[in-house]
Amino acid sequence: MALLSKSEKGMSAKKLAEITKFSVNHLSKILHILTRNQYLKSLRGPFGGFVLVKDPETISLYEIYKVIEGELNNFECTITCDDCYFENCLFGNQPHEFNDNFKSYLKLKTLNDVKLNRAI
Repeated sequence: MALLSKSEKGMSAKKLAEITKFSVNHLSKILHILTRNQYLKSLRGPFGGFVLVKDPETISLYEIYKVIEGELNNFECTITCDDCYFENCLFGNQPHEFNDNFKSYLKLKTLNDVKLNRAI
């Protein structure tokens, strides 16, 4: 999505796969999900490809994450508190803090905030 937001023309799944080093098949599924959810539009023809439909300033990274992966759930320890033998959490509540920080970061950043280090 960040690459598409910086591109002046449509990009094919194959081109995106070459740039990102992701599998074309996997990327095609993701692009289909994003198209179905009206973030992208697919253009046919020799100069076709995928283009961003919405303004990149209005799309948070969290929004994209949720469309592709679903809601970012809180960390859940495999040991329930009632069954735990430890007085204090072994993880020091770090997974919860990481999750909250990650979610906040994704909510604050938009596609427009993502900068490329080279031209497409």
